[in-house]
Amino acid sequence: MEKIIDENKQGESLILEPKKENTKKLFIESYGCAMNFSDSEIVASILADGGYNTTQNLEDADLVLVNTCSIRDKAEQTVRKRLEKYNAVKKINPKMKVGVLGCMAERLKNKFLEEEKIVDLVVGPDAYKDLPNLLNEVEEGRDAINVILSKDETYGDISPVRLNSNGVTAFVSITRGCDNMCTFCVVPFTRGRERSRDPQSILEEVNDLWNKGFKEITLLGQNVDSYLWYGGGLKKDFDKASDIQKATAVTFSNLLELCAKAQPKMRIRFSTSNPQDMTLDVVKTMSKFENICNYIHLPVQSGSNRILKEMNRQHTREEYFDLIDNIRKIIPDCGISQDMIVGFPTETEQDHQDTLSLMNHVKYDFGYMFAYSERPGTLAERKMEDDVPHDLKKQRLAEIVALQQNHSQYRTEQFVGKIVEVLIEKSSKKSDAHWSGRNPQSTVVVFPKEHYQIGDFVNVKVNDCTSATLIGEAVGYSKNN
Repeated sequence: MEKIIDENKQGESLILEPKKENTKKLFIESYGCAMNFSDSEIVASILADGGYNTTQNLEDADLVLVNTCSIRDKAEQTVRKRLEKYNAVKKINPKMKVGVLGCMAERLKNKFLEEEKIVDLVVGPDAYKDLPNLLNEVEEGRDAINVILSKDETYGDISPVRLNSNGVTAFVSITRGCDNMCTFCVVPFTRGRERSRDPQSILEEVNDLWNKGFKEITLLGQNVDSYLWYGGGLKKDFDKASDIQKATAVTFSNLLELCAKAQPKMRIRFSTSNPQDMTLDVVKTMSKFENICNYIHLPVQSGSNRILKEMNRQHTREEYFDLIDNIRKIIPDCGISQDMIVGFPTETEQDHQDTLSLMNHVKYDFGYMFAYSERPGTLAERKMEDDVPHDLKKQRLAEIVALQQNHSQYRTEQFVGKIVEVLIEKSSKKSDAHWSGRNPQSTVVVFPKEHYQIGDFVNVKVNDCTSATLIGEAVGYSKNN
């Protein structure tokens, strides 16, 4: 089941429509979360104005950029292997320049230039506007680095290009950074403090996407529920805002409503949520508007109160249950997915059983599950011994994955015999004769192509299912088409 075992998005090379006046070629590859893929679109936009067209051919590139993830060691090792490939190409094309972007760049900083001799520039997530200047430094024979974290949203004024796009779905970044200092997580150190984007610029981007034919957006942030616009500045400084700023502040619930009203026929999703920050106002807003998808990605990380405390998660299992139960009351058919970490330091068999019991209570639609790995610089790495044996982590992870597969099968079976609305996104991976799309709960649906096209909203009768996919036949266009 792909959504269960896909630990880290595979690298994706990206391309956009070329500008005739541009003479240089950019190859950009992205790993990790959706925010990285969104950031790569911003980078391509900045460099398009600097004379670069994108290419899918690594060997043709004048500049190669890899947008990196630091959330797990495996993600970083994948990037290291890609740099070996770049090095082989650079030996043939010595004029090619190589840069590392994103969280791994922010975490390692100057060490990257020392450890990976192939790398010419290192650029953190908040420094992409400085890329033209850094490239000038490289052209003059100097290594270039900018990993300064910003206190402001840095890209609200840039219109991202839509790289490798299906022309149907798009990401819209609304927040950057995270203030939730979970002991296992490197994100606060690589992405900085929480700050939100001007809602007017978000609405302008949403409207522009609709005018260009896009049918669905995903509002992105490390923690979208923390969205708070009061005129600019960090979320932690909101208490210092004026009375007028506080009275006119826009919360995430407010922003969802603004987007839903701005484009009533555009599907809206969001990711990622944090249980401690998810409010019922958001859930009620979701239930109020048909175009907001009934789906919440709600990472829990563990079902054990003791481990949650060790992780510095600001919620208990009981509070999580209350939130899940309230979501189900307000939106009975809401799809819910999870993140789960297995083998966190000091995890006992009882802690593991607590996680399994939590999963049995929720019965998630799907999930992303990982064995714990130390991330340098985090509190867990500095203060806690990684004392759960590797083989035991593997065993517990296998148990959790197996249980999730059972729950996923249970959830998909609930759709059999029903009609669901599907937005066609692409051809099915397994059959060119079938379309693939998602229903509002984010479950993949495949059905015969017939006369339908990418971008159509179609009603599909579900006849069969696997644990990951609904299989059916189209019964006509939906009212949103």
